[in-house]
Amino acid sequence: MRDIKRLLGYIGPYRKDMILGAVLVMVETCFELFIPVLIADLIDVGVTNRDIPYIISKGIQMGICAVLALVTGLLYARFAARSAYGWGAQIRLAQYEKVQKFAFANLDHFETSSLITRMTTDVTVLQNAINGGLRPLIRGPVMLVMGVALSFWMNPQLALVFVVCAPVLGIILFLIVRKVAPMYGQLQRVVDKLNNVVQEGLTAIRAVKAFVRGEYEEEKFDKVNTDLMTTSRTTFHYAVLNLPAFQLVMYTAIVLIMWYGGNMILNSTLHVGDLTGFLSYVMQVMNSLMMIANVFLLLTRSLASARRISEVLEEDVTLTNRPQAKKEIANGSIDFENVSFKYRADAREYALSDVNLHIKAGQTIGILGGTGSSKTTLVQLIPRLYDVTKGAVKVGGVDVREYDLQALRDAVGMILQKNVLFSGTIRENLLWGDPNASDEALWDACRAACADEFLQNMPKGLNSDLGQGGANVSGGQKQRLCIARALLKHPKILIFDDSTSAVDTATEGKIRAALAKLTDVTKIIIAQRVTSVMHTDQIIILDDGKVHAVGTHSQLLESDPIYQDIYRSQMKGGEDDGSTAAQCQEA
Repeated sequence: MRDIKRLLGYIGPYRKDMILGAVLVMVETCFELFIPVLIADLIDVGVTNRDIPYIISKGIQMGICAVLALVTGLLYARFAARSAYGWGAQIRLAQYEKVQKFAFANLDHFETSSLITRMTTDVTVLQNAINGGLRPLIRGPVMLVMGVALSFWMNPQLALVFVVCAPVLGIILFLIVRKVAPMYGQLQRVVDKLNNVVQEGLTAIRAVKAFVRGEYEEEKFDKVNTDLMTTSRTTFHYAVLNLPAFQLVMYTAIVLIMWYGGNMILNSTLHVGDLTGFLSYVMQVMNSLMMIANVFLLLTRSLASARRISEVLEEDVTLTNRPQAKKEIANGSIDFENVSFKYRADAREYALSDVNLHIKAGQTIGILGGTGSSKTTLVQLIPRLYDVTKGAVKVGGVDVREYDLQALRDAVGMILQKNVLFSGTIRENLLWGDPNASDEALWDACRAACADEFLQNMPKGLNSDLGQGGANVSGGQKQRLCIARALLKHPKILIFDDSTSAVDTATEGKIRAALAKLTDVTKIIIAQRVTSVMHTDQIIILDDGKVHAVGTHSQLLESDPIYQDIYRSQMKGGEDDGSTAAQCQEA
């Protein structure tokens, strides 16, 4: 319940709609509860005495109550929908804003598919709880209390049937709710798995077709889909037991009341109208218990979803700005001082160990290393995508933890290893680098990244649509657009994380020549090809998360065995299978 109370804090401007909806339900219920009393009078007085004016009068009163109940019910539906969907929108917005503040370490705690489910399915469950549950939540208790009170007022002897039947129904419904409660949490976790399989399958659909793995993906989807079907069937198998339990108790109560009520009528201690009105209250009281049971089922499922949503909202953001954080970065110099890093506090080994590096502002640095040597991890510490575990990373002579995060990341342009473009036009994607950039600035950046070569052949140029995730351009074209976008930031530090791997060597040379003109920008180039870094001011060799060697191309070629092996395998064919390695690199 703590999670529900927390989330209700997001209802904000829709709180009045929810309160007004609850009031309207109470008014509607009161109008409906007056009708059985009028029915009893109509039969016992009007019908018995054949008093037509009295029958018409009571009929008009019943009609007025019915119309007023209808009007209040319709108004309730309007206000309940506004409050439910408004509340859901606020919760989704709160989750999305929180995710935008997450550091990479926070995102490592949640799968993408799970976050999607928490912002969609789980929020929908809460919306349904308000939209479909507010009415029975208010109506059920009101009908129960007033129905029992009025039935005792009409005939205390017959009302004793409730004393027996109501607790029996209550116990059965309690057992059902207790059985179903943990199943809803499991159900949502299975939905997460289904979303994960769908997301992976659709994202990698081209690879699936290229490797002819459609049947394998179908089997994988069928398995998780069957799991969802089985879990849902089991969950709702128990959840729907409340209906037969309700009908069993209700009809038992009706039979008992008809039996005892019929005997009382024969003994002239009860009027037919009173029995008719009393049966109406039986139906209403039993219905109220049914409503309360449904509310508990809705609430049970809502609690599972509320817990999952709260986990996102309560996640402590690992990277935050310190008070009075610095917003000015003096220059692009970078210092790693005794830096060690691991992704999780309980990890056994460090991804980076005892790294000491000093990079002057304006230098061009190359980074080489085998797969898993933590090249990407190293550069991610510069814009503070992760915080160091030990030591310090300094930019412009100041620890990156002292900077305002936005100011620091604005000063660092990073072209990721996995190129990311968004749905929309090329112009819209480039403007991520500088929202105020003119067409001239956009074309200048594209020329520096050699993206103008293919943009000029597109009918709409910068206004060409990229499709979802840049599906309309090749891998090399994506890389060049990402480079142009980073250049538009005019950063003090520019990081290329293997960002020219899909570009031919001639185009890469043009890009390298354009970057050389940016003398006031510190450039870090992570690459697999020696030709990409051999002309840099310094080359850093990483091996198993440690700095193995630092030097120029000539120095490393003369003294470092790892660099010599890389160079021979790529440039001279190597001693064993270097020719194959070179061909792979060129491919």
